[in-house]
Amino acid sequence: MSGVQNRFAVVPAAYLYLLDGDRVLLQLRQNTGYMDGFWAAGAAGHVELHETAAACAIREAKEELGIVLSAGDLEPVTVMQRTDGTSNPEEQRVDWFFVARRWAGEPRVGEPRKCAELRWHELTRLPEPMPPHERAVLRELATGTPAPFSHHGFQDA
Repeated sequence: MSGVQNRFAVVPAAYLYLLDGDRVLLQLRQNTGYMDGFWAAGAAGHVELHETAAACAIREAKEELGIVLSAGDLEPVTVMQRTDGTSNPEEQRVDWFFVARRWAGEPRVGEPRKCAELRWHELTRLPEPMPPHERAVLRELATGTPAPFSHHGFQDA
């Protein structure tokens, strides 16, 4: 098939992991309606209209963690295309993953309604539960082998 009926939109998001040596800062999600009770990226969010993925990561770091980053502080890890395997267009996603090893300010819970706790975890001893696509990225980061492009949830990939 070809043509307009085969086009679909993806939901873009940016994820930011703060690294301190071999430790990563994760948040415990709550009251979001998505992956509540799971440990996830310290800061993450949807890319807004006319915003780059890097600008989104910087904005989310300020909103969610109260820290200041510049574009030069961001290290790209991977861009992941993912799906939950359904035909739901909202579950066709593209995620940009970044790490930062330096920032200004002390990370704190900036959105207490959505984040129950922040905690540093060793990359080789990640907590449970975690979103599977994030665990995959962090495992590759721990081994030093992240691919520039990755995918998650596709049956034939």
